[in-house]
Amino acid sequence: MIPLFRDMIVALRFMTRLPFPGVSHTSGSLSRAAVFFPVMGLLVAAGAVGLNTILSGHVDRDLVALVILVYLVVITGGLHEDGLADAADGFGAGWSKEQILAIMRDSRIGSYGAIALTLSLLARYVLLSKLPTHNFSGYLIASHVLCRWTTLPLSFFLRPARAEDGQGAQVAQRISAAALTLGTLFTLAVCYWALHKSGWIPVVTAVSITLLSGLYYRSQIGGVTGDCYGATNQLTEIAVYFCGVLGG
Repeated sequence: MIPLFRDMIVALRFMTRLPFPGVSHTSGSLSRAAVFFPVMGLLVAAGAVGLNTILSGHVDRDLVALVILVYLVVITGGLHEDGLADAADGFGAGWSKEQILAIMRDSRIGSYGAIALTLSLLARYVLLSKLPTHNFSGYLIASHVLCRWTTLPLSFFLRPARAEDGQGAQVAQRISAAALTLGTLFTLAVCYWALHKSGWIPVVTAVSITLLSGLYYRSQIGGVTGDCYGATNQLTEIAVYFCGVLGG
């Protein structure tokens, strides 16, 4: 199999629950596949845009938002929501790096995680229902490309908080400069295509959230974990929707 195609399949199977044939994983396969994470965001967003196109004009915007939100959770298997909940529990209840990492590794959800997950779902539902219809697809596409792009700079600049295992160890500081550049150029091009000149607002927003969250992770645990990627992903998605509501 062509290596580039294999890496794309790895990204597809990691980021979605689409029934696509698996490929054998090798050392560094996930870090090589990370360049395609923004592409996976575009793929996920395309399904949501399709649902909006089918349902718009037939049902209320509240129901459209609910259907799209359920679709987004199902197609990703709650991957990013799980990361957000674990990160909220870890950073909310932990007082040291060791405590934070231990809590994040625990599969059980705590009060901080439950609150974060509830607020995330509620915020996305409300914002999706309030997005202006004429720019709905544009902000939907930009948000899902940008929120998955955030993994690239976090991985490039931050070392893994757990050096021995976990998704952070598989990706952090294993992203090449070429992958970061290509992923960023693709993301910028998609945002401009989706939103034209107003695309710079969600781009700046995503960069700011990535920078601030990265600095926070480094100060608290000295690096990044897979749960940190999920948390930044969710925060960025919500923030881009918020930009669309304000702009509308």
